[in-house]
Amino acid sequence: MIEFGSGIHRFQDLAWRHLSGESGITILLLWATVVFAGVVTYLRANPGHWSFGAFVRHFLPAEIFHHPSARADFLFWLSRRIFMPLLVLPLVISTVAAGHFAYWLLSSLLGTPRHPVAPAGPVTLVAFTISMLIAYDLSYYLYHRMQHRIPILWELHKVHHSAQVMIGVTKDRVHPIDEIMNRWWDGLIPGLCYGIWLFFALDPVELTVFGINVYALRNIIVMMDFVRHTHLKLSYGRHLSAILLSPHYHQLHHSIAEKHWDKNFGLGLSVWDRMFGTLVVPEPDEDFVFGLTENEHDEYQSLYKLHILPLKKIAGRISLLGRRRETIRSDHPMPERPCEPQNRDRDGRTAVLGHQA
Repeated sequence: MIEFGSGIHRFQDLAWRHLSGESGITILLLWATVVFAGVVTYLRANPGHWSFGAFVRHFLPAEIFHHPSARADFLFWLSRRIFMPLLVLPLVISTVAAGHFAYWLLSSLLGTPRHPVAPAGPVTLVAFTISMLIAYDLSYYLYHRMQHRIPILWELHKVHHSAQVMIGVTKDRVHPIDEIMNRWWDGLIPGLCYGIWLFFALDPVELTVFGINVYALRNIIVMMDFVRHTHLKLSYGRHLSAILLSPHYHQLHHSIAEKHWDKNFGLGLSVWDRMFGTLVVPEPDEDFVFGLTENEHDEYQSLYKLHILPLKKIAGRISLLGRRRETIRSDHPMPERPCEPQNRDRDGRTAVLGHQA
């Protein structure tokens, strides 16, 4: 009985550590955001009418949560907990390395910084926080575009796009290798921003502490990442969506309709898509069909295939590329070059003596 009681106390302590402090606030904000999105989208779809049963069916539709793709998402989310410790190190290494490279480069060009080693004022900290968030958002946009353009990255990113329904945790339907590479990349641009601030204005000790808060703040601001991977077609309205990327805009990104391919890459801001011509505004309450074209998503509906299939397809691409190169070499053998001495004409072009090259 004593051991049972002590076990309960340990469980209570563990639960309290997860639900208190920053983790607890994050979880509370997450569910508050989801419920808010559910209420708003329900009232828009049913103006002047409220029914708790109808709201539950709207919020938790059985046809979505019973879908095989949803089951694969839940299993993938659970398996992802195993890899989470591996995902922290790449971000820390890349951010710190990029930051110290920028600091070293500026020091080499401009000399040692002369700002006093003291905590920065509130205006500096606000400016630093905003600039870091913008740097991270731009970094996310650029890498996301590369995921769709570079074949090997696309094979990894297909895991995310293979979801046929969206249930929130679909946001974590990301191959572990893709996640590590993504986090490593996402440290580069924010890291350079970090180094510039470190050189010109901030105390490095204070910056390290505040740097953690920047990423915590980023997670709160982009809390809609969970909502945008649900069926809740939440829009911020025309004016606010011109700055912030609404969840409904990202749901369009997952559409298999050809007119929606490679659109709405952004995370928190819509300005990058607007600036680079990849923004498409969805129609109000527009429905989308999610997944991959030609029913390729059917290949990804098990935990094993979500992890292994991308690696097999990458290996196949590399093998095919090697065979194509061998075919080109065999079809077009290199001509034998004459052994005559060579010189250069007045235009700088190479010429064999007596023959124009």
